[in-house]
Amino acid sequence: MKVFQYQVVIVNLDPTVGSEIKKTRPCVIVSPNEMNQHLKTVIIAPLTSSSKDYPTRIKVNYQDKEGWVVIDQIRTIDKSRVIKITEKLSDEEIQDIKQVIKETLVD
Repeated sequence: MKVFQYQVVIVNLDPTVGSEIKKTRPCVIVSPNEMNQHLKTVIIAPLTSSSKDYPTRIKVNYQDKEGWVVIDQIRTIDKSRVIKITEKLSDEEIQDIKQVIKETLVD
């Protein structure tokens, strides 16, 4: 399955432990395309439909509904967990995600 950075995919995140986000849900691929092409894993950030206003949560429009990309729950998954590829985020949403990842993990 070919996946690309900033696509929204449906992922089975179970089994999980503790406070990890659970269930089958939409997630954003955040790993770069070079990794996505050559590895059997991808790095994802889950989407949730309800969130508090945390600095590590980015509001996005997914399937005409409001959702949040949860940067504080980034994880690496095997591509076999990806059930379906849906859509790509807007350029503005992508820039917001890049900024929050940089602020959270780099700076």
